[in-house]
Amino acid sequence: MSDTTSAQANGTKPEAIAERIRAAILEHRLAPGAKLTEAQLCEVFGVKRGPIRLALAQLATDRLVDLEPNRGAFVASPSLQEVHEVFEMRRIIELAVVERICAGHGLRRLKNIGGMIARERKAFESHDFPAWIRLSGEFHTELAKLTGNSVLCECLSGLVARSTLISALYESLGRSPCSFDDHEAIIAALDAGDAKEAGALMARHLQSVELKMLDRPARGGADLHEVFGGNRGA
Repeated sequence: MSDTTSAQANGTKPEAIAERIRAAILEHRLAPGAKLTEAQLCEVFGVKRGPIRLALAQLATDRLVDLEPNRGAFVASPSLQEVHEVFEMRRIIELAVVERICAGHGLRRLKNIGGMIARERKAFESHDFPAWIRLSGEFHTELAKLTGNSVLCECLSGLVARSTLISALYESLGRSPCSFDDHEAIIAALDAGDAKEAGALMARHLQSVELKMLDRPARGGADLHEVFGGNRGA
């Protein structure tokens, strides 16, 4: 099998399809409530229904997709109650992250996170909004990785993904509630070893993000061929 054929085959596996749909959701190219029509997805990815259904089932497990009997699959539409619950859990976990880092867990690797914030700012200034949204979420998950606690990282990764989905529902296009200025201030406090200040900054940041998400609901459907560029297996 040639490299090209192998790459195409890998791109049509359920895991690869799920990852591409996940990216489209988290980059706000697929709006909450958008219908994920199996027939269209089969055309887009050049596969039969089996891999599509497995991919959608995986995304449903991650709570990014809702599977409704006799209606099909839809990008999840989080409720206001879920907004509050998600951010309550994020505050608990991310304040613990701050404390562990200030206690010496991964403190020496903060410079790498600083580089990510620079890329986040550059993406915003160049109007690369999908990259900006992705990097704003990765700031929090990469910070958590410095603790070395894989279970904590897994929990936070799921919460950040759901937060990004929520922002797609409650934020208008081209905006992100997660501020890179806040990220820089948090990193500065962590670098100084000031756990109290870093914790206060993180708490205020997450509260601000939650409140901004309640601004106004987004609207709009999606053409799946357009979202995925009709590029099968890419």
